[in-house]
Amino acid sequence: MSIILDKVNYIYSPGTAYEKQALRDVSLKIGDGEFIGLIGHTGSGKSTLIQHLNGLMRATSGGVYYNGADIYDKDYSLRELRKKVGLVFQYPEHQLFETTVLADVRFGPGNLGLTPLEVDLRAYEALKQVGIGDDLIDASPFELSGGQKRRVAIAGVLAMQPEVLILDEPTAGLDPRGRDEILDQIAEIHEKRHITVVLVSHSMEDVAKYVDRIIVMNGGSVAWDDTPRNVFRHYRELEAIGLAAPQVTYALHALRGRGLPVDTDATTVREARDAVLAWYRNGAGRKTR
Repeated sequence: MSIILDKVNYIYSPGTAYEKQALRDVSLKIGDGEFIGLIGHTGSGKSTLIQHLNGLMRATSGGVYYNGADIYDKDYSLRELRKKVGLVFQYPEHQLFETTVLADVRFGPGNLGLTPLEVDLRAYEALKQVGIGDDLIDASPFELSGGQKRRVAIAGVLAMQPEVLILDEPTAGLDPRGRDEILDQIAEIHEKRHITVVLVSHSMEDVAKYVDRIIVMNGGSVAWDDTPRNVFRHYRELEAIGLAAPQVTYALHALRGRGLPVDTDATTVREARDAVLAWYRNGAGRKTR
């Protein structure tokens, strides 16, 4: 399953004093089963871009295609598209509205023509996938913690069994433990169900740890589209557009600057550890003692 954007432009309030171009000639292909990180400073076009992927926003010009079909074709069903391309907004309050957690997660699959038993099975499975236990299914979603609300919002989309899952800052405001728990669960879902995941994040550490490909937005355009290692090699250029590399990248470059020939392409703590150990084991480490 693939999503293709072909020279997509989007302009807010065209022809007015508030006109602003949010996307500029964006061309991308998102392939089946990819785990993609989408990064960029505030106002770079990230949120506008992801809302084009399931037709919530319509391009001012350019095309968007899902599995080869033009989603702007007059006979194309955007409702069917949104069943397959699920979007979890940054603020879960925008997606939670039922009186109980279970009712909220049941809402989406309940509109797919499934039997009540099938709807329940999907809802319970989705809640289990995001770590929400039976003790919370009858609770009001608005009485939950921020992390629990995000889990329920994600479960509501997963219960639709989408082929593509888009997450806009799913860990914003969470403590490190809550952030790791949610992202570990998303990674597990990606691995087990082989769905495509697009993760919008400001955390370079999170992006480096989980994704296989990074798309960097700047000024409404794609600045880089490559593997984490290749993107973070441009850490100085990233700084110039208001971004940064993972902290380990800076640490390894600092070591290299002191004459230690470590691999500076490492982007995670584990890779950095391996880089330092590799330098030490080759004998260089002993020579400096």
